Amino acid sequence: MTPLRFSITWLALLALGAGAGLHAQEASAKAPPAARANIVLILADDLGYGELGCYGQEKIRTPHLDRLAAEGLRFTQAYSGAPVCAPSRCVLLTGKHTGHAEIRGNREQKDAAGKSLEGQHPLSAEAQTLPRLFQRAGYATAAFGKWGLGQAGTSGGPNEKGFELFFGVTCQRVAHSYYPRFVWRNGVQELLNEKPVPGHAKKPEGEIRTEDWSSARHLSSAVRDEALRWLAERKEDERPFFLYLPFLEPHVAMQPERSFVERYPAEWDPEPYRGQCGYTPHPRPRAGYAAMISQLDDNVGRIVAALEAQGLAENTLIVFTSDNGTTHESQGDPVLGVGGVDGEFFRSTAGLRGRKGSVYEGGIRVPLLARWKGKLAAGQTIDAPVHSADLLPTLCAFAGIAVPSELDGRDLHATFEQPTQLPERARFVWVFPEYGGQVAVRFGDWKLLRRGLSTKQIGAWELYDLAADPLEQHDLAAARPEIVSEGLDLLRKEVAPNEAFPLAIPELAK
Repeated sequence: MTPLRFSITWLALLALGAGAGLHAQEASAKAPPAARANIVLILADDLGYGELGCYGQEKIRTPHLDRLAAEGLRFTQAYSGAPVCAPSRCVLLTGKHTGHAEIRGNREQKDAAGKSLEGQHPLSAEAQTLPRLFQRAGYATAAFGKWGLGQAGTSGGPNEKGFELFFGVTCQRVAHSYYPRFVWRNGVQELLNEKPVPGHAKKPEGEIRTEDWSSARHLSSAVRDEALRWLAERKEDERPFFLYLPFLEPHVAMQPERSFVERYPAEWDPEPYRGQCGYTPHPRPRAGYAAMISQLDDNVGRIVAALEAQGLAENTLIVFTSDNGTTHESQGDPVLGVGGVDGEFFRSTAGLRGRKGSVYEGGIRVPLLARWKGKLAAGQTIDAPVHSADLLPTLCAFAGIAVPSELDGRDLHATFEQPTQLPERARFVWVFPEYGGQVAVRFGDWKLLRRGLSTKQIGAWELYDLAADPLEQHDLAAARPEIVSEGLDLLRKEVAPNEAFPLAIPELAK
């Protein structure tokens, strides 16, 4: 197992440059190679920083993802775009941090009467996205899994944002069950289960039987099979491809396939989970949660195996990451998290403070792996901070695709190709109006944050030196007012208003 490591020396090698801003300049796209690179972008859902073996996990088995790390790059300071699903996916696919992004929370789409509709607030028709850039460059594009940026047929639907084929669920609420009635294939609903299994239930007493799910079709397995079928068709399509795989695990409900549960010790679970912290009960919650991550790992392994079997791996860049940290704590139980997840048992955050829904490190620090056999160095660790907004210009650079100039993300293809080519100084922004209202900015090794902005008890500004204090235990705001002032200046420049996701931030009024 590889322990958690933090590098504090890399900044000394960087020239900061006077007046350097957060905006990336227009990427100078590389000339496309003779065979244009294929891209496979895999996104886990609520996977914590410490939940893979290659990040120090000792209980959950993840051999396929560990192999990706051994054969490629592993980033120790990678950040998601937001601490929850929809805004994180928006940042990933648009290259704009949440100070500029259209989607900044999990708000659902509503009708004229204010009633929630299926699907989250959609991206606008004008929003430029990673798949649209690849599609316009002549790539075959497909996505399989969970979307969350607009219902099919809206301006933010997956087909409207650049995917020729989408199979999965567009609404995050529907994804609470791994056995839903319908999935979407492009703009048409397709029956998955005549008898769906609910994602929310309670069973205070009696036996909890997961055997009752055995006749239903598992959503993630269906997503994987459709992706494998699409990959098998690539030999009949001469175009390079961009494949986006936003898998659903390990987001609760805890509904893994039984075979994965049986890989883990029965003695882990002296008591069943009865649904008291939301979502569905499970007779073996610790084994059940580990099984979800192992099932995710197995699905990734099958995708990689298909690429290798079809002779595609040598021209394919595979990138794996997560949309945010592990499932957050439950207010109703001092030990268990939402859905019965025992993050302390697995040390899911690797000791980092906070979980999903928090701008502390445990909510936004995520795994990031990249592998391209023969092109990227094997077994390399990169300690420099990177952000999910960086992936849009980076992936486009590998494909020789020019990108818009107004992005926040940085082109890191030089770092991917040569890990000693360190990126420019880190400056990342998170604006999150939900979970009480939160804002954070990381600049260099400093991180400034504030919580409770949407409550009656607004928190004070907090400042942490992540090089010396990666677990965020020592607030230095009172001792270093000049650093607080620097962070506030950055936020003033980088936080634009957003009518759909408003958040009032004191001291930032323009």
